[in-house]
Amino acid sequence: MVVDLKANTIAGQSQPKSGGNTRGEVAAVLPGILLAISPWVWPERPKPPAAVTGGVSSLLEGAGLARVAATSVVAVGGLCALVAGALAWLITQVAALAVVAGVAAAFAPVAWLRSRRTRLRRTRRGLWPDVCDLLIASVRAGMSLPDAVAALADSAPASLRPAFAVFARDIAASGHFDSAAAHLKQNLGDPVADRIIETLRMARQVGGTELTTVLRALSSSVRADAALRAEVEARQSWVRGAAVLGVTAPWVILGLLALRPEGAQAYGSPEGVVLIVVGAVMSVVAYRVMIRLGRLPEPRRWFA
Repeated sequence: MVVDLKANTIAGQSQPKSGGNTRGEVAAVLPGILLAISPWVWPERPKPPAAVTGGVSSLLEGAGLARVAATSVVAVGGLCALVAGALAWLITQVAALAVVAGVAAAFAPVAWLRSRRTRLRRTRRGLWPDVCDLLIASVRAGMSLPDAVAALADSAPASLRPAFAVFARDIAASGHFDSAAAHLKQNLGDPVADRIIETLRMARQVGGTELTTVLRALSSSVRADAALRAEVEARQSWVRGAAVLGVTAPWVILGLLALRPEGAQAYGSPEGVVLIVVGAVMSVVAYRVMIRLGRLPEPRRWFA
């Protein structure tokens, strides 16, 4: 009897402890269960659609104007549209021509930015092999990779020095190579620069002694690509000139005809409005087709 009472007492004392251990185990497992089912309980919110200014911002970066706000370009486009539309209305008194002139002028800042980006990339294309050679010389002289890149603020070609000067300030302030390199990519906005910077970042993270060999091979590749693209662009430059001439010439003649009273009356009629609208659509389509036929594919940016 005494043994049975002791056994019952021990069982009764151990039962609450077992319940406490069970509750502790459940409390420990519960966060893991919640984490496992969280993708279905709390699904990821869909990302909002990109704003119109997003494309303008990337265009500004490519044109070397990363500090300019995208809203400024939109405001300038609206101002150009108002001015061009008002002038066309005052000169011709044809509403359809005023609308076409306003729409064309609204895209003038974007067209100028694209032209500037193309010229800047064409100019820089021949400078990147020299940048690679300077990096090779600095690394072989015993400089660390961040110091070699920062030294380009003084030794790089003049058009590239401001971007590398900003990198030198960033690396001196933070000492973090990846963030300074990302800011450098944003300031340069060039696909070839992306290749060089990503190569340097990989070399910084992985390490090794083959950086000079990789940079030398990259310099040869960039130099050959620049020479080939320059030759092809020189042969196909007439396509762009023909496209611009073919689009602008009819509208110049139409504007001269609209200066006469009978011409303004004819183009102000419903038939004249239809003619102007159809002509504008055909001009845009023909211009884009000709430009696409004569344009070389641009290299895409790396991790931008």
